[in-house]
Amino acid sequence: MLTELNSDNFEEKTAKGVKLIEFYTQWCGYCKKQLPELEKMDKIWIGQVDADESPSVAAKFNINAFPTFLILKNGEVAERFSGMHKKEDLLAKIMKHV
Repeated sequence: MLTELNSDNFEEKTAKGVKLIEFYTQWCGYCKKQLPELEKMDKIWIGQVDADESPSVAAKFNINAFPTFLILKNGEVAERFSGMHKKEDLLAKIMKHV
């Protein structure tokens, strides 16, 4: 389940549990190629932050490459990685933190 995050709802939506967050931009070709893999994960909550629309959220986590993923556990960064990833790889990364 893809959920758009921004400076207004980021803290509330990511405060509890294990959350996968993707930082992307509309102009990023790799981000567009990543989207079908994220859509395959329809039972997993995934937050998406458009770094151009929510620069303060991207700056808080020092995001400067796209796509960049964070796995947050109860609001704290548990893992950080960039680049394109297959559904299976993303699920394996999430499961390490559950």
